[in-house]
Amino acid sequence: MALAHELNPKDNKGNLSEESSGKPFGEIIRDYQPLPDTIWRFGKPNYARVNKTYFQHRSMMHQEGSLEAVVSKLVKNWEVESHHIAEIHQWQTMDISKFKAAVNGGCPCNAQFMADVGPYNMLLGETKDYSGAGHTFATSNQVFSSTLPEGFAFEVLEVFSPPPNVLFKWRHFGPYTGIFTDKNGKQYKGNGEMFNLIGMCLAKVNEKLVIEMLDIYYNPEDMIKPLVTNVDPTFRPMSSNEADDGPKGTACSKDGGCALM
Repeated sequence: MALAHELNPKDNKGNLSEESSGKPFGEIIRDYQPLPDTIWRFGKPNYARVNKTYFQHRSMMHQEGSLEAVVSKLVKNWEVESHHIAEIHQWQTMDISKFKAAVNGGCPCNAQFMADVGPYNMLLGETKDYSGAGHTFATSNQVFSSTLPEGFAFEVLEVFSPPPNVLFKWRHFGPYTGIFTDKNGKQYKGNGEMFNLIGMCLAKVNEKLVIEMLDIYYNPEDMIKPLVTNVDPTFRPMSSNEADDGPKGTACSKDGGCALM
């Protein structure tokens, strides 16, 4: 993901930078080219920080042109669209007339639903400490940008079957150095250790490698539980009084929960 606090809403057109492609690291891992009329949802994404995390901490180095490298680049380009382009008719990695996404065999959603609620909320749903229904697209991105401020990188670990039905194992990872806010407004400071999330995905693609279906398998609690357990024991969250005296743009409810305005 590109970090929410690094986005500039006024810079909402144009191609991604070379930094975002991975070129400064000697490898093109993301080659997304927006359509000429594309408007970036929150501003043009900058992947420089997450790329640094990716290259420093990845566990696999796939040969250029291998099926793993091709699938990895496709997923990274998909992430660009699903997180950063609001108008689904400007999407190129997905066939929006057919696209469906499901988690753990559940009810599939279409392209417009994912564009409305955001990938985080769609993939996480309701867990003990995070509520997808309690967040907008924007606030979910803000939560996890704050939680993983050095980026939440993605890598393909292994591909088990070729197109059109691509089955692969994946890993999401990043140092837990930020602050996670749970659904009740309680804050947790990460202990700085590497956060790892492992899952599987079955992606149906057409002959042009355009995605028609994503069937994702993982335990959503594996995403959230470490954020409330692998914490810095010396961290003291702001009191309600401190929060009330905080900067404009944050509103605190009576139960201590904070809502971004």
